[in-house]
Amino acid sequence: MRIEVIGCRGQLGRELMEVLEGSSHEASGHDVDGVDVADPASVAAVLEAARPEAVINCAAWTAVDTAESEPEAAWQVNATGPRVLAEACRDRGIWLCHLSTDYVFDGTATEPIPEDATPHPRSAYGRGKLAGEEAVREVLPGRHQVVRTSWLYGQRGPNFVLTILRAAGEGRPLRVVDDQWGSPTWTGHLAPALIRLLELAAAGTYHLTGSGSTSWHGFAEAILAAAGIRAALEPIPTSARPAPAPRPAYSVLDNRAWRELGEAPLPAWEGGLRTYLRRLSESHATQSDP
Repeated sequence: MRIEVIGCRGQLGRELMEVLEGSSHEASGHDVDGVDVADPASVAAVLEAARPEAVINCAAWTAVDTAESEPEAAWQVNATGPRVLAEACRDRGIWLCHLSTDYVFDGTATEPIPEDATPHPRSAYGRGKLAGEEAVREVLPGRHQVVRTSWLYGQRGPNFVLTILRAAGEGRPLRVVDDQWGSPTWTGHLAPALIRLLELAAAGTYHLTGSGSTSWHGFAEAILAAAGIRAALEPIPTSARPAPAPRPAYSVLDNRAWRELGEAPLPAWEGGLRTYLRRLSESHATQSDP
């Protein structure tokens, strides 16, 4: 299968390109300097040149707080872009796998959220991502996959894991919220699952996250422990760290639709974290070799 990755230099995009290069599929990729997802002519030019059979859209405005002050710019990437991509894919008979987020939910759930739960975003970011989902479903019925994930980390960041490691390395006390719960997801586990989903040609909406759940504070504890770092780590409530965009208090996603395909759940988030940190260490060791 010929697969085009839009947003190929982001955390997930880089992982996808590496996994695809070691697979039987043909890969091509473009990032923000090579395609404007909100511009039909730009998208058409990329697809005409690459001639893919499937597109994975990782392009997104992920600055959650900035989206509150720049909603129109965020909307262009997160809502208009997916519609433009879907229309271009429809016109060429191309499958589209579109990445979305747990922020489409309001965080009031008390148990893992299934794919058919009613979204209710509370932020500009979440509203834009939901509009992008809806556009993909409307334009490409039967040839789309909307994949929601959460607490993503991998490759070069920026991400929560690298932020915690940097702050600890600088000797700064860490104050991390303990009343927001989710499922940390390593790109090294998510990327192969996305490719498998395309291979199955199973249209619909899917949740794909690391198995299990924790709070941000629990995640930070696990990062420090796995990295062998001792640092002061204080749990705080969300109210102690107000932000422009509200965060979901509970956004653990139930990966039910994936399991119903007969696929094994993604590995536990703790294992993904350990593997990620090991690879980071190996990469740093390699870069420091004479």
